[in-house]
Amino acid sequence: MSYVDGFILAIPKNNMDAYRKMAELGCQVWMDHGALSYLESVADDVPYGELTSFPRAVMAKDDETVVFAWITYRDRAHRDEVNAKVMADDRMKFDPADSPFDMKRMIYGGFSAMVES
Repeated sequence: MSYVDGFILAIPKNNMDAYRKMAELGCQVWMDHGALSYLESVADDVPYGELTSFPRAVMAKDDETVVFAWITYRDRAHRDEVNAKVMADDRMKFDPADSPFDMKRMIYGGFSAMVES
């Protein structure tokens, strides 16, 4: 079964161009090192829930939008192999202070597929 790294982030709307550049680089690097797919998507129909929601999860502010992203791999071992190569890639070296979003509010994790088609 496949393995997925998932991410939810709050991006300031005025930083979307800078974030897109970062995402395009990330896509290139992960795919160069063997990821099966890479997708970054911007909130379009994501209501602010009364108790839970994507915006609440990342404490999105009025001037921010939510990005939902994922990267797929063959399995956990493949993911660990790809990520080790990505983290060693010089293209991924940057100062976190230059990030176009608040990295402390990013939610991420690895998931084993349960149902797949």
